[in-house]
Amino acid sequence: MYTQITANKRKTRLLMLIFFCVVIGIGYIFNFLGYGYGAVVLAFIISMFMTWLSYFHGDAIALKSAGAKEITKEDNPYVYRMVENLTITAGMPMPRVHIINSPAMNAFATGRDPEHASIAFTTGIIDALENEELEGVAAHELSHVQNLDIRVMTVVIVLVGTISLLSNMFFRMSLFGGSSRNSDSKGSAGGILAIVGIVLMILSPIIAELIKLAVSRKREYLADASGSLLTRYPEGLARALEKISASNVPLATANAATAHLFISNPFKGKGVSKLFSTHPPIEDRVKKLRGMA
Repeated sequence: MYTQITANKRKTRLLMLIFFCVVIGIGYIFNFLGYGYGAVVLAFIISMFMTWLSYFHGDAIALKSAGAKEITKEDNPYVYRMVENLTITAGMPMPRVHIINSPAMNAFATGRDPEHASIAFTTGIIDALENEELEGVAAHELSHVQNLDIRVMTVVIVLVGTISLLSNMFFRMSLFGGSSRNSDSKGSAGGILAIVGIVLMILSPIIAELIKLAVSRKREYLADASGSLLTRYPEGLARALEKISASNVPLATANAATAHLFISNPFKGKGVSKLFSTHPPIEDRVKKLRGMA
């Protein structure tokens, strides 16, 4: 378990470093092509402002869009006490507990830190899973909160937004007159670099999205390992994931913006490339869980 946790944290840091390098590289290309660094700073500020809004209000939006209703201990003592016991074990504050009235088997957690966290379960997953299995799911979601995954993904979204805005600015600037430098003064090497830079600007939004999805997948593996460490029973989560995978019922209230929050792809899409998925394959997750000791 500890090996898995360490490896996934290391891989996440590596992906974040690559992300920052991409942004810095795009800034260099902008400056080389004569647009200066002003556009980079502006794009970063705009992206930061938009993400700031989602950082403080995104949890409420995600819960509302999913149709989640907050419950008390009296409403559902079984689920509430399960979450309460896990938070005591983890030394975390008690999150708000929500239930989504849906036959789909899914769950998610949100909140910028443990003090502002919420966890939600569908009625389908509560009814279908045994006690140890549902406990594994709850521990996985609480681990997302404890590992500050919302903060990590917030930084990622800032970077994705910055890259997307820069790409858009580049095409607008190119459309309305190009750069201030004389392309003849760059020489052949500079001309080749300019061409490479333009190609990278075209591909950068795709590269950014792929890195974002890769970070999301690594955080899922990390939550699997951390959740298993919390329950000391990886088999419970492994069996839960197998049952979730066997269900073909999509979550009707899910959307693309919140899909990465759920324990499993809420759309139940088939044949999606691993590169373009917000979640690792269930088979891989189960294999890793059963290999933990």
